[in-house]
Amino acid sequence: MFHKEGHKIIVITFIVVIAAVLLVDRFVSLSWLQYLLFAVSGIFLYLILQFFRNPKRNLFSGDHAVVSPVDGKVVVIEEVFEKEYFKDKRLQVSVFMSPLNVHVTRYPIAGKIAFSKYHPGKYLVAWHPKASEENERTTVVIDSKSYGKVLYRQIAGALAKRIVNYAIEGEDVTQGSDSGFIKFGSRVDLFLPLDTNIKVELNQKVRGGESIIAQM
Repeated sequence: MFHKEGHKIIVITFIVVIAAVLLVDRFVSLSWLQYLLFAVSGIFLYLILQFFRNPKRNLFSGDHAVVSPVDGKVVVIEEVFEKEYFKDKRLQVSVFMSPLNVHVTRYPIAGKIAFSKYHPGKYLVAWHPKASEENERTTVVIDSKSYGKVLYRQIAGALAKRIVNYAIEGEDVTQGSDSGFIKFGSRVDLFLPLDTNIKVELNQKVRGGESIIAQM
């Protein structure tokens, strides 16, 4: 299964690859070069399909737990001052996605969308310390009745050129459901209450909608 954000790109890629194969077959006479170009085209198509895959998940559901919004590796766990919305100290947990990870973004907790805002910006590498404040990004706050407010931030990386955010203020959302997509490498930051019990460690690999990041 592929994410809807990739349907157009996948179709275009198929057309380009088929055209490339036909052109190589017609105009390239050296067998070894033909095979090489065929292999490059096949790998390119495979990578596009891998990037936009949207595998079925056994989604976790729990009022007192926050799940990972994305697939990737935990790269930050620290207390920070969140400047945009809370304007106080929060626990930040950041998950970095490589281009080979599933890039679907999921709601980390159920509740009502209290805030949703897009920010244009730079394209620093996603692990850069200033990426959370200077890169293209979206900020979403979910107000959960049992957990309180949770903020997550989609951050574009050096290769990411488009962030898709489905969160609409006032809308009720379900934990683990599709909240957006980030194209070609990125990071997602979670900002949680200070009394949160973090359930992950640095460099731990997590799966969107399944891995528990924190509990009250």
